[in-house]
Amino acid sequence: MICMAIPFYLLQRDTKKTWCQNYCPRSSLYMTLGRKRKKKGKVTPMSFIKGRLKYVVLVYFGISHSIAVMSTVQVALGNMPPMLIPRFMIILPISSGFPQLVTLTGIPVWITHLAFRMFSMMMTTTIIGLTLSYVYKPRTWCTICPINTISDIYIMENRKRQSPGIQKKALYESSVEKRHN
Repeated sequence: MICMAIPFYLLQRDTKKTWCQNYCPRSSLYMTLGRKRKKKGKVTPMSFIKGRLKYVVLVYFGISHSIAVMSTVQVALGNMPPMLIPRFMIILPISSGFPQLVTLTGIPVWITHLAFRMFSMMMTTTIIGLTLSYVYKPRTWCTICPINTISDIYIMENRKRQSPGIQKKALYESSVEKRHN
C-alpha cells in the first residue's frame, strides 16, 4: 500500500511526475528490456496517448481496487472465504503452483487475501505492460498507466490555477519531457 501512496506524495510535493520519471520499477523494467530488443516496436497508437483508453484503464483498475478492498472486508468479517490464488484481470484464476518460499504463521487470513489481490493487480499490469512494450515502444504501458493518468489530471488542474506565464513554462517542460520519453 505504501508503494501505491508514494507516487501521489511525490506528485503533490513536486507537482510533476517524479515517480514516473525517476522511481517507477515498471518503467525501468520496460526501458531495460526495450534496449535489449533487436527489432524496433510499432509506434504507440494515438488512442493510447490522447484517446479514452487511459480513462478506461483507470476506471477498470479503480473497480479492481474497490473489489479487492471490499472482498478483503468480507473475508475479515467471515462472510466469504479468502481467495488464495492470483487472478489475471480479476477474473481468470492462475492455478499453477507458485512456490511458497516463506511460510508465516499467525497472520490473519484477510491479510493474505489482500496480498493476493494486490499481487494479482500488479501481475496483471506487468504482463500487459510487457506485452505492450514488446509490440510497441518500451514505455507504452506508461501512457495508459493509472498513476500516470491521475498525475496528468492533477498537473492539468494545477496549471489551470497558475498564472499564464507559469502555464507557458509548464507546457514547455511537459513538451520537453514527452520528447525524451
